Amino acid sequence: MDRVIEKKRWNNKRILTIGGITALVILIGGSYYLTSGKSKLNVETERITISAISKGPFQVTIPVNGIVLPITTIYLDAVEGGRVEKLFVEDGTTMKKGDPILQLSNTDLELSLATQETSVFNLLTQMQISRNAAQQNTISKLNQMADVDNAYNEAERVYKLDKHLYEQKAVGMQEFKQAQIAYDYQLKRKKLTAQILKQDSVSTRQELEQAKQSFERTQNALAVMRKKVGDLVVRAPVDGQLTSMDAEVGQNKNKGEHLGQLDVLSGYKVRVDVDEHYISQIYTGLTGTFSLADKNYTLKIKKVYTQVTGGKFQVDMQFAGPVPAGIRKGQTLQILLALSDESQQVLLPKGGFYQQTGGNWIFKLAEDGKTAYKVDIQLGRQNTDYYEVMQGLKPGDKVVTSSYESYGDMQELVLKK
Repeated sequence: MDRVIEKKRWNNKRILTIGGITALVILIGGSYYLTSGKSKLNVETERITISAISKGPFQVTIPVNGIVLPITTIYLDAVEGGRVEKLFVEDGTTMKKGDPILQLSNTDLELSLATQETSVFNLLTQMQISRNAAQQNTISKLNQMADVDNAYNEAERVYKLDKHLYEQKAVGMQEFKQAQIAYDYQLKRKKLTAQILKQDSVSTRQELEQAKQSFERTQNALAVMRKKVGDLVVRAPVDGQLTSMDAEVGQNKNKGEHLGQLDVLSGYKVRVDVDEHYISQIYTGLTGTFSLADKNYTLKIKKVYTQVTGGKFQVDMQFAGPVPAGIRKGQTLQILLALSDESQQVLLPKGGFYQQTGGNWIFKLAEDGKTAYKVDIQLGRQNTDYYEVMQGLKPGDKVVTSSYESYGDMQELVLKK
């Protein structure tokens, strides 16, 4: 006898089909929810940095390194070349102006000096001989003038006497004419002799003046030569400390070759290297600060070297106020160089967020502090600690300033304690 078999309503096939459909619906619904709403990420507050937006004094500063140098350095070069014969002092010695440092020898200069001295002696001797000859010539001319004067006076006496006698008819015409001719001759002779004596005096003075000038030029040349020989002994031009000595006994030094330097110890300056990016913003008068032994000190730019080398240029800064006690040449200082005046601005502390956002947006905390969401911002200038906020944030706001590297494209952070 046949038995009716009851048909099962929930077989395995139907259950699996319904489960698959349900899973697909859930998947589609979840995908729609995730894509249609904001993407969120749970983060622990201990792993992030939350900073507050504030308003306060702001100044554009850059960190730079400076090296302490003497305020003045004088370079010692060989004025004349020669062989190093003797070193009077060692590197690092404190010198007084005029103290000898080293001695060079140069036989050519010494021989030239001896030759020049001989020339001066010979010229002086020749001048003396010329002066004596001129004096003898002048004496001779004066004696000749005396004889001419005497002859003239005698001719004049005879002429006047014969003229008187002739007028008295005491002498004849012939005798009177002879006296007159003799008188005219002696008169012409006297004038000529006086003219010769005058020209001789002028000529003698000119010769003596020329000889004097020649002697002075020769003496000046001798003085220059003596100075050259004297420069073979290198001396300290000012008070200071001898450094970077580069000379050994027996060494040959050419003219103009570097021998060392003298550091004036009356004060210090700081030589600072600055990135060429800031060359248009650097000028004399800007200030910088540094801390040493828990005290703050101020420096001021006194000179800007605009030549760029290796992407950097240099400036010299001097202390504006007290100088740190015990500061030494070659010491390195970490300086904050101010590029602007101080002003009140809205400030955002610096952080790792900038690498991912470029300063265009940031995660801002909600009022309840449980979430943080993206907001667009605009930043301006910056210094070592802060960015200047132009738009998007106000004092009192709190933002996440740590790195966003692991956040991807998340729109909102859920903060978990």
